[in-house]
Amino acid sequence: METATAAQRRVTRPRADALRNRERIVTAAREMFVEQGPDVPLDEIARRAGVGNATVYRHFPDRGELVHHVVLSVTDRITAQADEATATAEADPEAAFEALRVFVHAAVDERIGALCPILSEAIDPDHPDLHAARVRLEDAVEGLMARGRAVGQLRTDIAVGDLMVALSQLTRPLPGAGCLVDFDQFVHRHLQLFLDGLMAPARSELPGHAATLEELRRDHDQRRQRQPRISEEGLGQK
Repeated sequence: METATAAQRRVTRPRADALRNRERIVTAAREMFVEQGPDVPLDEIARRAGVGNATVYRHFPDRGELVHHVVLSVTDRITAQADEATATAEADPEAAFEALRVFVHAAVDERIGALCPILSEAIDPDHPDLHAARVRLEDAVEGLMARGRAVGQLRTDIAVGDLMVALSQLTRPLPGAGCLVDFDQFVHRHLQLFLDGLMAPARSELPGHAATLEELRRDHDQRRQRQPRISEEGLGQK
């Protein structure tokens, strides 16, 4: 059997170190974007990650590239959590809703509500990588929800979009409340109330219709396309 030479090991080691540094930078950026917003100085992200400024710029030439990979990382992490919960539900169908509950609490800890402004302001949401990540996420969460419906534990009038919007809202701090309350202590408490409302049988009829992520994305795009026209009309009236 052939073994790697010392020279080969020296070649591969920097690559492993580089990958670890890249992961540390993305993790630090995600934490600081949640804490301080997308405009946090990159040198502070480098300090949190324990690397030099040059290392950050070597991996991510500009802020947009870093934000792009933070969003991909968070999306992939939530997808992996959904896959893990689905495996639990497949192994024990009667635990399907409990698996959904565990997934939702784990997903909330990613603080997607605090990251939503980044999605709409700092990156291209139509980038192929992000589109593919959203499709994987929706498929994974829908698969998990389908198992809850199949055993009669999850109400049938909700879809992935309903769930993800709720997670986004529950993880978005109220304006001006940061200095008055410890926001995090309420997130999982309120999430339990929300999850109780998802259980079957449903106790009320929901208005509107179940929302998919694709429908939410299409509505967002339509609103964004209308905004320039509205602004131009407003300027013309002055």
